[in-house]
Amino acid sequence: MSAPADTTTEASSEAPRVQSNSSADRFMRRLLRLPEGKTSTNAEARSAFQKSIAITACRCIVMYLVLPFVLPIVGVASGVGPAIGLAIGILAIIAIIYSIRRFWRADHPKRWYYTAFASVIISFLIYLSVKDIIELTN
Repeated sequence: MSAPADTTTEASSEAPRVQSNSSADRFMRRLLRLPEGKTSTNAEARSAFQKSIAITACRCIVMYLVLPFVLPIVGVASGVGPAIGLAIGILAIIAIIYSIRRFWRADHPKRWYYTAFASVIISFLIYLSVKDIIELTN
């Protein structure tokens, strides 16, 4: 009898990975509405992560540096802050959710860590968005 041939191959970091079958992974894939069989690469996941963090950082710079200090010096009304913050915050939330989806499509080894990190940021952005909405309605 001959031994079965070894069919395992070395996977590159850019090759799609086999999706995990744990119940928690399946739940997250359903929650994120990821289609079956579609995958992404780790490089695409990193790129989406970088973009979402950049948008969130821009929101912080605008809200905590430009609006309170620069606009009053230039003479622009101070009431525009909540509207701008709300718009940038919503864009940041969308970008972060997009990057979470990329991490999961790539079956990235750090997808759970990033999901937890991103969830904290999204929670904070939701809090700030609610605060902006309350300020706009007053």
